[in-house]
Amino acid sequence: MPTKKSDLLNKLADNYPNFFKKDLIKLIDILMIEIKNSLKRKERVELRDIFTLEPKLQKAKYARNPKTNEKIFVKEKYSINFKLSKYWSKKINEKK
Repeated sequence: MPTKKSDLLNKLADNYPNFFKKDLIKLIDILMIEIKNSLKRKERVELRDIFTLEPKLQKAKYARNPKTNEKIFVKEKYSINFKLSKYWSKKINEKK
């Protein structure tokens, strides 16, 4: 289930009642903007013990349209490679 920004904000506000909500909103916005800008600059984003995001170049290639069997050229592009930390991977996959 995806987490919405408002849900994240409410959880942070509940856990840290001494912070103003407007400051927490700015914190989340700054974090998201910095992650986005780093990926645009093709830099790796690493939040230790949580996850890493890394832009990966996909080479240009010829692909096939499965409906018409026509060959089309796909330009090179970047995709985002997501890797979860070992700690969180174990935590999520452990059996209860």
